[in-house]
Amino acid sequence: MILKAVIVDDEIRSRDFLKTLVEEFCPDVKVTGVAASVDEAVTIIGTHAPDVVFLDIELHTGTGFDVLEKFASPNFHVIFTTAYDHYAIKAIKFSAVDYILKPIDIDELQQAVEKAKEKVESNTSQQSINNLLQNLRKPSTTDYSITLATSDGLEFVPLQNIIRLEASGPYTYFYLKEGKKIMVSKNLKEYETMLGDYNFLRVHNSHIINMKEVKRLKKTDGGYAVMNDESMIAISPKKKDDFMLQIGQRLV
Repeated sequence: MILKAVIVDDEIRSRDFLKTLVEEFCPDVKVTGVAASVDEAVTIIGTHAPDVVFLDIELHTGTGFDVLEKFASPNFHVIFTTAYDHYAIKAIKFSAVDYILKPIDIDELQQAVEKAKEKVESNTSQQSINNLLQNLRKPSTTDYSITLATSDGLEFVPLQNIIRLEASGPYTYFYLKEGKKIMVSKNLKEYETMLGDYNFLRVHNSHIINMKEVKRLKKTDGGYAVMNDESMIAISPKKKDDFMLQIGQRLV
């Protein structure tokens, strides 16, 4: 499968460099157009109907998100490119949209292209982009929705609906308020980093819990967090101080 690609970047050297890398190291991708501004990007994407768009986040005339907002039903996969850890990277991760930090690493580029091929074939890119834009429109105090890739497709889950996460080898199980359980093929460490700023705490090697869903603390056998679904999660001695600190902040 040959993917048609468009590169959007306002720096000519960055555009040319990425185009060279794609042509040399990604034989399944053909670059059919380049753009330097929001308006150019909208025109080029509309004209070429690419399968994937390499999209710089910061453009002189706006942002890559402004480009996406111009499409009611984006039917292309997006790989964001950025020169630094942009404020929106967390929202991008939550929405299961790919990104590459500059300077671009060849292995990361090839991995992103492989993911793009999978998303194009499964036709799930539009849902991920829509979820990203919805998250970006929310104020920082509002819970995001996280996009979970399962064997059946994509699940869009508000963070406030998550009670806890449990590790199972290379997989992670999400336990939701409605009693639903979702399995994803990512390890718990990825979600520890992603959810840490949203009242989630890793209290054990195998468990991350939503601190807002803690019902009570049981002090026997080293300590357990009793969740609103009545599950009992052991608290590691190393995490007990962090747990008590967050519980104390919740009571203030």
